Amino acid sequence: MKRLTLKLKLTLLYTFFMLLVTCAALAILFSLSNRELLATVQDRLTHRVQNSADAVILRDNVPAVETDFYSVESDVYLSLYDETGYFLMGRIPHGFDSEPEIKDGQIRKLREGNTQWYVYDMSFRLSADQTVYIRGITSVTDAETSYRVTMRFALILLPGLTLATAFIGYRFTKRTLLPVRRITDTVQEIRADADLSRRIGLPESGGENRDEIYHLAETFDEMLSQLDEVFRREKQFTSDVSHELRTPVSVIIAQCGACLTDETLTEEQREQICLIEKKAKEMAEMISQLLFLSRADQGRQPLEMEELDLSELTEMVVEERKFLIREQGLPVLLTSEVEPGIKRRADETLYIRMLGNLISNAVAYRKPEGQSKIHVSLTEKDQCIIGVVEDNGIGIREDALPHIWERFYREDAARTKGSHSGLGLSMVRWIVEMHGGKIRAESRKGEGSRFIFELPRTEK
Repeated sequence: MKRLTLKLKLTLLYTFFMLLVTCAALAILFSLSNRELLATVQDRLTHRVQNSADAVILRDNVPAVETDFYSVESDVYLSLYDETGYFLMGRIPHGFDSEPEIKDGQIRKLREGNTQWYVYDMSFRLSADQTVYIRGITSVTDAETSYRVTMRFALILLPGLTLATAFIGYRFTKRTLLPVRRITDTVQEIRADADLSRRIGLPESGGENRDEIYHLAETFDEMLSQLDEVFRREKQFTSDVSHELRTPVSVIIAQCGACLTDETLTEEQREQICLIEKKAKEMAEMISQLLFLSRADQGRQPLEMEELDLSELTEMVVEERKFLIREQGLPVLLTSEVEPGIKRRADETLYIRMLGNLISNAVAYRKPEGQSKIHVSLTEKDQCIIGVVEDNGIGIREDALPHIWERFYREDAARTKGSHSGLGLSMVRWIVEMHGGKIRAESRKGEGSRFIFELPRTEK
C-alpha cells in the first residue's frame, strides 16, 4: 500500500477535525434549537391568548368578540367559553376534535392522531358577575416539522461542507508545505548534479511572516553554503598537495633509477631500491589521478574531441595491456572481441585512460590462484556504442556495488593484487559521463564482474 504523503495526512487530519467540530456544533445547536423552539411556541401561545382579551367585550350583557379575535395569528387558534366550559365562539383547528376540560393558566400538550397540540386556557372577567375562558390552541407538530426540514437541509449540506473543508485544507496545507517541497526539489537536484551551489531561495518576507519552515529553509541554505565552502577548500587542498608532491616523487624515482646503475650494490640493496622505485611510481600514478579528478571537479579538465576509430583504439589498448601483463608475468588471459569500423568523436587520451583503468581494475581484483580471464568487447547497436569489460575475478558484494564509484573506496583492499588507490573507477565514470554516456556494473561475489559502458553514437 502506498504511503500517504505529509500533505495528504495533514489535509485528512484537518478535514476530520473540522468535520468533528462541525458535527458537534450542529448537534449542540439542534438540541438547543429544539428546546428553544418549544419554548418559543409556548410563549407565542401565551402572549396571543393574553392579548386577545382586549377583543372580548360584553354586548347587551352577552359575551361577544371583535373581528380581530377570529384572525389566526402565528398559527394560534382562539375560542371563547363560558364559566361552565360551554363553547361560545371562536375557531378550532382542523384535526382537533377533543374537548378537554378547562384548566385555567396551564399549558397542556395533547395528542390528536399524529399531531401534537399545545392548549392554553385563561380566565377573563367581563363583569362583576360574569367570567369567560379564552382558549388558545397551536400545533407543536407543524413547528417540529419545520425544524426537521431545517435539520435535514443542514445534513444534506454537510457532505458539501466536508468537501469544501477538505479543499480549503488541501490548499492551505499545500501552501504551507511549499517550502518543504522546494527543499526536497533542491536536495534532489543536488543529488542529481552534485552541485552544492544550488539554494532553496525562498522569497523574502517580513519577520512576522517567517514561520518555522521558513527558518528551516534558511538554515538549510546556510548549511549548503558551509558545505560548499568546505568541499571547495578540500578540492583546493587536494590540488595543492598533489602539485607539491609531484616534484619530490619524481626526484625519488629518478634517484632510484640512478642508484640501480651502481654495480657495487648488493642484491638485497638492489631489491630494496626496486621496491622504493615501485612504490614511488604507484604514488606518482595516484597523484596523477588526484590531479585529474581535482581539475575535473573544478571544471578545468578539457576534452579534446576529435573523430576517432574506437575499434582500433580499443584493440591498441588491449594489446598494450597484454604486453604489460606478460612483462609482469601475471597469470591473466586477456582477450577481445571488437566490432570493426566503430567511429565517434571522443577525447583519445581520456578514452585510453578509461578503458585502461577498467582492465587494470579487473587485473587487480583477480582470483588469488589459477589463471584469470578478462574479456573486452565493443559493439554498436541501435545508435549506441556498447563496451564491456568482463572478468572471472573475486567479484563484488551486492551491497558494495553502489559504492565502487566513490573515491578511495576499496571493497577488500587486503585481497587486491598490487597497488589499487580506489580512484580509477571514479575517473572512469567521469570520463564516460563527459562523453554523454553512462556506465554500470554487474557482479557476483566469487564469480566475477562485468562493467558495461554505453556511449551515444553521436556526440551530445
